[in-house]
Amino acid sequence: MSVALLVISPTSEVSTKTGFLDSIREGNRFSDPFKSVSRPKNLVCNNRFNNGQNIRPNYTSMDLKNGGRFSLKSSMVASPGDEVTLSSEQKVYDVVMKQAALVKRELKSSDNMEVNPDIALPGSVSLLSEAYERCHEICAEYAKTFYLGTLLMTPERRRAIWAIYAWGRRTDELVDGPNASHITPTALNRWEARLEDIFKGRPFDMLDAALADTVSKFPVDIQPFRDMIEGMRMDLSKSRYKNFDELYLYCYYVSGTVGLMSVPIMGIAPESKATTESVYNAALALGLANQLTNILRDVGEDARRGRVYLPQDELAQAGLSDDDIFAGKVTDKWRSFMKKQIERARKFFDDSEKGVAELSSASRWPVMASLVLYREILDQIEANDYNNFTKIANVGKAGKILALPIAYGKSLVPPP
Repeated sequence: MSVALLVISPTSEVSTKTGFLDSIREGNRFSDPFKSVSRPKNLVCNNRFNNGQNIRPNYTSMDLKNGGRFSLKSSMVASPGDEVTLSSEQKVYDVVMKQAALVKRELKSSDNMEVNPDIALPGSVSLLSEAYERCHEICAEYAKTFYLGTLLMTPERRRAIWAIYAWGRRTDELVDGPNASHITPTALNRWEARLEDIFKGRPFDMLDAALADTVSKFPVDIQPFRDMIEGMRMDLSKSRYKNFDELYLYCYYVSGTVGLMSVPIMGIAPESKATTESVYNAALALGLANQLTNILRDVGEDARRGRVYLPQDELAQAGLSDDDIFAGKVTDKWRSFMKKQIERARKFFDDSEKGVAELSSASRWPVMASLVLYREILDQIEANDYNNFTKIANVGKAGKILALPIAYGKSLVPPP
């Protein structure tokens, strides 16, 4: 399953050195195993407290100037045993609020995020520069469009974004790369243990060192990183989603988390009047929109792997089943179903666009480029007559050339 890492990347099929997997299994320190990766994966909600309960709505529309709130549909679900359980959106909301609080504390202490001294590593100090250079190379090679946009950022911010991108790529490779068949839940547990060490300033290898340095400088919380690994666990054990609530949580784990990781690095415009929470809401909405778009684009590819990343209840309501997807025939029922799925994805894009202007000026273009280019994939699905079984809805070079100036123009618009 393609994972959205906030970028448009070229497709490539190359092998990953076994040292990467060995470093997870054995905990080897300071090797540089991440020489290549396989198919790319394109790398937040505020509401008031009500009678002591944290009520989190479903997404329908968002008002950035009103705390980034979405109109309420449901946030709590009654179980058959009359127990009230949190919806997926409420679970995500709690993580969003924690990350937003970290950034707000940082903003109160300084207009500009304080940069701490480089993390101390065993061996030469030059190792850290080399570690960031490796992250730079990975981003430049596998996220060309996004990489160009990062060059507009300050040196500290772009290095941090490269480090986060590289970690996300490595994480996704565990379950979706050429060596995915060797990955077990135990391997993911070890990968998470390495993550814990990174946040404690104890990196295992060069790329870990770059991320360790990044999280020591910026107010980034560990939970989104843990959640991304949880998304990888879901891919090992789950190939169907009963409803959109389940799918929402998966999309947050594998893609929405990227927004939470990235906003503290990209920064919020000093002149922004939006709440910190609302900016995170918009970042989450973009991650969800990108992943939903991946799902709609890759229906045929995922079906050939025995996976269906579509809400089963909505398929049934449309008179469709897994058998129809595996048959790969475009019918009127399928077209009607896809129109509704595309409409939902576009709504998330619309909500996310409201928050891009609130980011620091140097960070807007790469984010807006991701938004514009990914939204065009939905247009291409429609142009293919909703045949996402045998046709891949990609934006060609000409489309990218036309879209990037549009994205750049939109990125120049300051916060309202």
